[in-house]
Amino acid sequence: MWVWMIVAVVIAVVLIAAGVMYRLVEVRRAGTPVLLRPLPAEADQGWRHGSVHYGDEGLAYYRLSSLRPGPTVSMSRRRIEIVGRRAPAGTELEIMDPDFGIVELTIGRTGKGGRYELGMSPEVATAFQSWIEARAPRRARRRPAA
Repeated sequence: MWVWMIVAVVIAVVLIAAGVMYRLVEVRRAGTPVLLRPLPAEADQGWRHGSVHYGDEGLAYYRLSSLRPGPTVSMSRRRIEIVGRRAPAGTELEIMDPDFGIVELTIGRTGKGGRYELGMSPEVATAFQSWIEARAPRRARRRPAA
């Protein structure tokens, strides 16, 4: 009886470890590394490592240390608004390089979709800004074919 319980626990631990390793490999392989935190937050609290995956319609953020199968946060490309930029300060410099930039975002014009900060390297910040600027204008709508 005890042997079967031990075997079950060992199998469960192996499966959980395999899931964690799969998530780590997939998130790191397929995305762009960033740090994200929801706002409001204390001065140096709430930062989470992960990666963003850009798509035509939106951005998906995958937290590095999560077992969740899908994205942790999804943002519609049309609704992302950059409202500020700053350099890391204080204890943020312990987890970010000094040349990193922090971009403050709101989702929707009023921010009702959420507020976030993304910490990223200068190269990633340039790519993010280009991706935002390349979106279709708000007034653009598809017209039905005649």
